[in-house]
Amino acid sequence: MRPTSLPAVTTRISVRGDRPYDVLVGRDLAKHLPELIGPAARTAVLFAPPLLDQAVAVARELPEPLLIEVPDAEAGKTVAVAARCWDELGAAGFTRSDAVVGVGGGAVTDLAGFVAASWLRGVPWVPVSTSLLGMVDAAVGGKTGVNIGAGKNLVGAFHPPAGVLCDLDMLDTLPPDDLTAGLAEIVKCGFIADPVILDLLSAHRENLPELIERAIRVKADVVGQDLREAGLREILNYGHTLGHAIEKREGYAWKHGHAVSVGLVFAAALARHAGRLSPEVADRHRVVLQRLGLPVSYDAGAFPELLAAMQVDKKTRGATLRFVVLDDVGKPGILAGPPTSLLEQAYAEVAA
Repeated sequence: MRPTSLPAVTTRISVRGDRPYDVLVGRDLAKHLPELIGPAARTAVLFAPPLLDQAVAVARELPEPLLIEVPDAEAGKTVAVAARCWDELGAAGFTRSDAVVGVGGGAVTDLAGFVAASWLRGVPWVPVSTSLLGMVDAAVGGKTGVNIGAGKNLVGAFHPPAGVLCDLDMLDTLPPDDLTAGLAEIVKCGFIADPVILDLLSAHRENLPELIERAIRVKADVVGQDLREAGLREILNYGHTLGHAIEKREGYAWKHGHAVSVGLVFAAALARHAGRLSPEVADRHRVVLQRLGLPVSYDAGAFPELLAAMQVDKKTRGATLRFVVLDDVGKPGILAGPPTSLLEQAYAEVAA
């Protein structure tokens, strides 16, 4: 499923809110960077080693670029790496009139956004997403952050970008496993808000650009109403409570989309056992994800560790666990304080 033979059309998806911006989806998008960063005097370009060529191409469009190489994937999302980036900005004399650009997948853009949010209490930034997961999830919404030993994304800031580039050229060489992993977030958007996504997948009409745009519109609509996760934005965490716990247990060796895929099946089973979701809709999760080649099960003996990890999830309030669940397709809600016995029942359905 790759975006081949496409017309050279750029789609702009607006994200509303106090600091509105556009998400651009198309090809050959680097030329739009100057208009997004505005009058920045200099630009730091954060990138992971496999993306040096892409970072250099992006840098050509920017004023006085400073290339900063960071570790790839979740290894780069640490306080230590962020501190090294701050040191490089300081040594280069970066001021509030400068900007940050992140070239990479979700981990790199999360880091770049956090560096931008924290440098001089906030400078403009633009994510140039190179992965499917990044395009439909991490790059959109203004959530930035790093991981710590206690869990994923527990340190961060809400810092909306000046704009987002989702360049489909970047997907042409994306490894198949990474492309598949990114589909989990698209499936999530289908279940929480846009059933047409599920229909397209079920009918084998896998027009990837359309799926990407639909998923981005779902997220743009939600974060435009609720930037700081005061209520509505929680629905975007569907499948993520268990998913993040799996990632932590695996030392972030599992791909985010793979962990979320298992989390979606778990959340659907939880809603079904709680009497909120029909067996048919719950089963549809497993069918759609398996057909895409995504995992739907995890280690049967891992539940105690996963439960402990879930208890420090961002949605937890005090000692009360909170899960995003469905009452039907397109009807997400919150299940607060489910008993451990209910969680065990649901986990039994993903236990390998």
